[in-house]
Amino acid sequence: MLKPRQIERIVKGFANHRRVQIVTLLDETPELSVAEIATKLKINFKTASEHIRRLAIAGLVLKRNRGVNVLHKLSAQGESILKFLRKLE
Repeated sequence: MLKPRQIERIVKGFANHRRVQIVTLLDETPELSVAEIATKLKINFKTASEHIRRLAIAGLVLKRNRGVNVLHKLSAQGESILKFLRKLE
C-alpha cells in the first residue's frame, strides 16, 4: 500500500493538462524522444522536457537510452493512472 506522500508525488506528477496529454500520447505511441513529443504536441522543447522530467519523478514514465536519444514510455503505474484518468472523462 502506498504512503500518503507517495500518492501525493504521483498525483502531482499528472496534475497538469500538458502532462495528461503526454501520458495519452505515450500510450498511443510509446518510445518517443522529447523532440518528438514537443513536435506532436506543438510545445517548446524545454517545456516538454520539464513535463517529462516531472512524470519520471512521479514514476509514470520510463526512460531508455538509444544512441544519443532518450526514449520515453509509460511505466506500469503510468498505465494505471491513464486508466484512472479515462474514467474521469
